[in-house]
Amino acid sequence: MGLISNLLPPENVMVDAESTSKKRVFERVGILFENTRNIGRSQVFDSLFAREKLGSTGLGQGVAIPHGRVKGLRDPIACFIRTTTPIPFDSPDGLPVSLIFVLLVPERATDLHLQLLGELAQMFCEKSFRDQLLASDDPAVLYQLFANWQA
Repeated sequence: MGLISNLLPPENVMVDAESTSKKRVFERVGILFENTRNIGRSQVFDSLFAREKLGSTGLGQGVAIPHGRVKGLRDPIACFIRTTTPIPFDSPDGLPVSLIFVLLVPERATDLHLQLLGELAQMFCEKSFRDQLLASDDPAVLYQLFANWQA
């Protein structure tokens, strides 16, 4: 089991037809974390957009890993959204994304933050992993792909 599987609860895996822009994805994530973790949706949204202003978190190959620091957060939290329609994300390859893994970390994040991003990069570098994520509309199946992934 990797770091990500410990961080991603099944209820935080979504297939989403409503997210048609980066802004809408961040709004949806804000609502999710407000409802499940009592973190203000505007705090989530602002954190993700602040990081995005530094440079796109789109990796290419249809993948983005938006992440941000949240004051008062004790442990990292995450969610995964697979959009039904790819959306522009200013990725280096210019392609839109539909695989979006959102990571929020405490304001004073440790090396764990970098380890998490590194593991995500490893996961999403595997074409077979990306293809499997794109092949299913079932959040339970998508969750299992993350839970069973091994480096």
